[in-house]
Amino acid sequence: MKKIINNKRYDTETAKLLGEDSYSNWGDFHFWEETLYQKRTGEFFLHGVGGPASKYAETVGQNQWTGGEKIIPLKFEKAREWAEKHLEADAYEEIFGPVEEDDSRRLISLSLPTTAVETLKRLAAESGKSQSEIVTEMILNS
Repeated sequence: MKKIINNKRYDTETAKLLGEDSYSNWGDFHFWEETLYQKRTGEFFLHGVGGPASKYAETVGQNQWTGGEKIIPLKFEKAREWAEKHLEADAYEEIFGPVEEDDSRRLISLSLPTTAVETLKRLAAESGKSQSEIVTEMILNS
């Protein structure tokens, strides 16, 4: 599905599929299926489809409903909340990184130029440090 929302393009064919969840099957009016995607820009969105008694239902007349589908852009925190609720722990951590048990660290999402990402990867490989450690050092030493 392709959709333009707030002058941004969302395309399930070109975005990376991160995880999915569903309820029941197509024969059930309450059926729904949701898939979490991430665009190349790092933005997240949800593609949902469902039956006539689901939250994806569309009206086709007075008190008449049919199944429908929708793309819903998600902020980083909402994407994490959806993944926490609908995905297994390993899938969640593959997307958002390991969960820290203490509150001394925070997970953030950044959009960087490709050249900066490649440089960060190279620095991490050369130093044996994680990318997080390198960025933390750069920020704290500036």
